[in-house]
Formats: sequence, C-alpha cells, structure tokens
Amino acid sequence: MPNFKLPSFKLPHLRSLWMLVAALGFAIMGALVKVGANKFNSAELVFYRSAFGLVFIYAYIFTKKLPLATPFMAKQMSRALVGLASLILFFYAIAHLPLATAITLNYTSALFLAIFMPFFLHEKPKPILYGTVLLGFIGVVLLLKPVLNQRDVLAGALGLLSGMGAALAYIHVKQLGKLNEPDWRTVFYFTFVSTIASGIWMLTQHFTPLALADMPTLLGLGISATIAQLAMTRAYRTGHTLLVASLAYTTVIFASLFGVIFWQESLSLSEYTAIGLIILSGVISIYATDNAG
Repeated sequence: MPNFKLPSFKLPHLRSLWMLVAALGFAIMGALVKVGANKFNSAELVFYRSAFGLVFIYAYIFTKKLPLATPFMAKQMSRALVGLASLILFFYAIAHLPLATAITLNYTSALFLAIFMPFFLHEKPKPILYGTVLLGFIGVVLLLKPVLNQRDVLAGALGLLSGMGAALAYIHVKQLGKLNEPDWRTVFYFTFVSTIASGIWMLTQHFTPLALADMPTLLGLGISATIAQLAMTRAYRTGHTLLVASLAYTTVIFASLFGVIFWQESLSLSEYTAIGLIILSGVISIYATDNAG
C-alpha cells in the first residue's frame, strides 16, 4: 500500500482554516442580500451591511476597551480605500452583468494574488499551489457558468478590476499582519470608511423606509459580514496565503447549498463536478502546504 500521510495541521494550517469560517459568513451574507434585494437597492444594502457591522465591531472594541489608535493609520486607510474601491466595482459589475459573471470576475482575486505575491509579499510558493488556485477557479467557472457578451466589455473589465482590487486588499491585510496590527482594528477601519462612503452613495438613490420586520435581515447582514471579515483577515494575516486563497472558493459551495436548502434550487451533474474540483483544490493545497513545512 502507498504511504498515505495525513496533514500535520501545524499552526499556520489551522489559522488558514479561518477562511472556511469566512466563506460560511460571506455565503450567509449573500443569502441575506438576496432576501434584502426584494426591497432595498444596492446602495442601501451596502450601507446597512457596513453600518450594522460598524456598530457590532465597535461594541466589541468598546466592551474590551481596545485601542483604536495605530502608528500605521496610512496603511489602514489604504487597505480600507482599496477594499472599498473593489466593492464599488463589484457592485457595478453586478448591476450590469449576469450575477454569475460578476461573481466569477471578482473571484479572479485569487489568481491576481498568486501573481502579486512575489512582488509585494516576497513569498515564492511551490508551483503546485499556483495549480490549486487555478483548479479552484476552474471549479468556480464550471459552477457559476459565466457569460460575457460584446456589449458587456466595459462592465467585464471593471469586474476584473474588482478582482484585482480585492487581491491588493488581501495583500494589505497580510502586510498589516506583519506589522502586528490586530484583526479587529483592520476590520473596524474598513467598515468605518465603507459606512461613510456607502452612506453618501445611498443619499443619491431612492430611499426605502425601514420597517421593524426588516431588522433581522439587516442586522444579520451586518453581523455575518463583520464576522466573515474578521475571519478572513485572521486567515490572510496568519495563514498560508495561497492556501487561504484556495479555501476562499468554498464560499460558492456554501452559497450553492443555501440555494438548494432555502430556494429549492437544483444542482446538475456538472455543478456537482465543479464543487468536487473546488474541494479537491483545497485538499491538495493543504497537503502541498503541509509538505512545504
């Protein structure tokens, strides 16, 4: 029999698994966005996601008496603005492209991250890890089946830029981690900037009156997004960068399962195959990272 060795799950491996918590949180957020979109426009959803998240993270900081002052404010603001720009481009793509296409373009962030790592993080991963990121992305494409018409070239280019922006935001997170900036502080400043910007954006749109029945959806949206941001920040800050990027693809698996459970959507054989590829890419990443030490 071949000598089959289980991964040792050293500390960086376990920290990378925070991305699975983030993926579940982002999938819950996406499901709540789908519910909220029946009443609220995109600007309102981004604002409520950010504002309720800001209240949640600030309550934690206030209760724990944690310091918000930082010697790296410029880097925190840079991360927040890059992340916000990526978010705005992503929402533009959602508004002008089929949803599956916009999401797929945004998920090129893992590919851009693999390209940027040697230049910005001075990390040189094993070649197999680049392969797992590509394999996972192929799984995403097969699962979401994006389409792009000639008239969608501009929106497609901006959607691609949203993926590039997300990759740069993750690089900022990694750099802030090397500066020993805590997760909660990084998430606070990103949420703070996003709340202000999305609030201004919301003022330019039609305002939908709030009802008490809307509060569970909007509160859940903010809390799930904030927990996902905290977990993602922890994963990129302390884990193996490309392993985390591969595990990030599991968000579409959780989202697909939510569609089956809550909206009675059905999955085809090709979609199950795509899910298998995404899982395989994550498993190979874990083994490859383990063997790299």
